Amino acid sequence: MGQQLYFDNYTPVGDIIVIAICMVMIVLVATSYVNKTKNFSLFLNMIFYLVSASMCDIIYHDWYVHITDGDYIGVYVTRVIYHALLFSILLLYIVYIVEIQHLEKHKRIPIMIAATTIYLAVIITDIVTTAKGMGLRLNKNGTAITGINIFMIGYIAFIGEIAYLMIVYRDRIYKKVMYGFYGTMIVSFVILYLQGKHGQSSFTVSTFLFPVMAMLYLVHSTSYDIESGAVNVMAMKELIKYNYDKKKEFLFMSLYMPDFESEGKAISPDLQATIRRFAGEFFKQSVLFQISNGHVILVAPKNLNPDHENRLNKILNQFQIEYLKFQFDYKVIIGKSIEEISKKNEYISFIKNIHRNMDINDVYIVGEKDVDLFNRYEYILEQLTDIYKKRDLRDERVLAYCQPVFNIKTGRYDTAEALMRLNLPDIGMVFPDQFIPVAEEHGFIHVLTEIILTKTCDAIKSLMSEGYDVNRISVNVSVMELRDEKFTSDIDDIIEASAIPNDKIAVEITESRNDSDFLLMKDSIEELRRRGIKLYLDDFGTGYSNMERIMELPFDIIKFDRSLVIASDADERSEKMVKSLAGMFSELNYSVLYEGVENDGDEIRCINMSASYLQGYKYSKPIPIADLNRFFAKSDVL
Repeated sequence: MGQQLYFDNYTPVGDIIVIAICMVMIVLVATSYVNKTKNFSLFLNMIFYLVSASMCDIIYHDWYVHITDGDYIGVYVTRVIYHALLFSILLLYIVYIVEIQHLEKHKRIPIMIAATTIYLAVIITDIVTTAKGMGLRLNKNGTAITGINIFMIGYIAFIGEIAYLMIVYRDRIYKKVMYGFYGTMIVSFVILYLQGKHGQSSFTVSTFLFPVMAMLYLVHSTSYDIESGAVNVMAMKELIKYNYDKKKEFLFMSLYMPDFESEGKAISPDLQATIRRFAGEFFKQSVLFQISNGHVILVAPKNLNPDHENRLNKILNQFQIEYLKFQFDYKVIIGKSIEEISKKNEYISFIKNIHRNMDINDVYIVGEKDVDLFNRYEYILEQLTDIYKKRDLRDERVLAYCQPVFNIKTGRYDTAEALMRLNLPDIGMVFPDQFIPVAEEHGFIHVLTEIILTKTCDAIKSLMSEGYDVNRISVNVSVMELRDEKFTSDIDDIIEASAIPNDKIAVEITESRNDSDFLLMKDSIEELRRRGIKLYLDDFGTGYSNMERIMELPFDIIKFDRSLVIASDADERSEKMVKSLAGMFSELNYSVLYEGVENDGDEIRCINMSASYLQGYKYSKPIPIADLNRFFAKSDVL
């Protein structure tokens, strides 16, 4: 009688809703961005099986109602297919969970054997029991007789294996994602139980739908930024991996706007609208990814855009028009997928590496040499990471170089600027412009400073022990280091361990425009000065120079950049301006050091512009610090 209610109480509403929801999910997948991971095809197969199962459920119930001759073979066959489709979904659940948990082969194989065994056992048993009349039987008058409920047995077996996977390997899935799957499965089980208790079968397929909806929301969905239409970095990583696995080529276009990288600097609604329009207008099926506040990358399939060169020209022409409107600084990079970079899935780092060598407001087309430069960058980063981890203050890969400085007052060389070089096993000598930005970006710069300071102190100690007169040697430090409250104590500890006087070391700092950096700089400089360490303001005349702040900071020496030396030679007016600046600092008891002195003319002009110290290729190129004894004089011959 209970099985008769199973048919009488059925309504196709539940199955129709399942089909409608599956259609909605397909529309969402087609019109929004989803993470097309390896599991995405499993997800699509589940939707297919859900729709098929719902249609089978409707068909076999409809046939039952309309059959009058007592021939129910079609009902039996359709019902077996219906069950097979539902159990196929359960089998795919297990495959899906195994994939997202990244189980090792020796763990994956027994689980899949068990799941496949359950699947085959249930399907075969369902066919056999139906054929032999041991399962559902329908009399000539349509009365249903209850038999072995193989469906519930198989369902419980599958749920048991799924629960085992989710519990035993729970640490392999982010907890909130796992709880999401738990919740939907519990809801599914409760609904299945309640409908069975009330002799219903209308919502069976819907109980299989809920976990699939959870997959779309928790695993595959990546929300668009409503204003720009962009999705996040992880979504780009997934797309690159998907394209690489499928051997699909793609195009990419990067737009970097440095003005919007600082915190609190929002992109205007008009500019957002322009970026949104660019993302959808010029390339078919393109996706825009938000890398940072001021950095977006557009990716489009190459096969759907065979005329991509014309499209790129159109987008660049339109971009120039928009640039005249918005007037923001930019860097644009355009390229095609590169197998080596796709394999590493490192397009963001690859593009950022190109940024470092680009001029502002420039468009760059990626070439083969960029891959070589990126591989070099990756190797340098690997070596810097190792240097940072080992923290060997006398690491042989970090070389101490220096450039002697001529002291006008004494007429000799008694000071120098310490400089860094890297000597790496596979690529040899690496200059500061290639590794300092990398070290700063990844937080390794302070360790490099500690190493170069240690080696500078060793050199000073050696020179002094041999009787050479050493006034001081300066070491450059990054403003980023001043953010560490241990900075000054680290510097002091190294000098103290070397047993040289503090005044033999000077610290060179480049001014920052950041207010918080200024406060840190001020505190650190005052602390260093109290310890007897001399302070240089480096690169005066380049970029940002706030005279009021310079006056607030207790610098000892102002280093005039090479650009001011060049400017002073341009015309009489420029020379007077540089001379006036230098004279003002000199009257305020700052010493002025000119960098980049390359010839006699530079030397004479700088001496006439209140120079205290001169540095440049006229005197010496950078040399190993051990060679300073060729320039410094011994005290006993002075």
